[in-house]
Amino acid sequence: MFFTVRCSGSDFSSWFDRRHGTLASIPEGPGCTSVESPGSDSWVCPDITSVPCTGSLMGLGDIISQQLVERRGLQQHQTGRTLTMASLGCGFVGPVVGGWYRVLDHLIPGTTKVNALKKMLLDQGGFAPCFLGCFLPLVGVLNGMSAQDNWAKLKRDYPDALITNYYLWPAVQLANFYLVPLHYRLAVVQCVAIVWNSYLSWKAHQL
Repeated sequence: MFFTVRCSGSDFSSWFDRRHGTLASIPEGPGCTSVESPGSDSWVCPDITSVPCTGSLMGLGDIISQQLVERRGLQQHQTGRTLTMASLGCGFVGPVVGGWYRVLDHLIPGTTKVNALKKMLLDQGGFAPCFLGCFLPLVGVLNGMSAQDNWAKLKRDYPDALITNYYLWPAVQLANFYLVPLHYRLAVVQCVAIVWNSYLSWKAHQL
């Protein structure tokens, strides 16, 4: 299960105080607890809205892909495809990416420039290739492709998808790891990812 934070109060000032070592001013809303850990953003509480939000944004990315990139029009819009992408967001992308950010913050605690650079290199050098290598064939399986066709499509599309990933995400993630608290990172990524999701949906459904 993926955990994040959504609490009332002055979030920016609380984050600023926490980055400068002052935890007393962090507002503890209902269900939230602050866990003091040197150099780590470990103030967390359950948030059941994060994974559905990821699913919604994945679905939105597919709608943009079908209507603006592929120009299918409303009559030829593939609703099942949009629902598949939304389901992937809820069942795969949200939990996996959110969980990865928590693991990454545990492995490399702190928000200094050096630590942010280390996180970005590990994220883009290790996680991103594995994530794309799982995501693309998973879409193929859900679309009913045979193992042989799925493997051929992965070999064809994976290099392009990975190169395109490196055009966008290293700079985004470097800023994300340095400037954004742990519990907001998935939200920031998903806002940027509306465009990326549109590309992924187009690439995953190319025949």
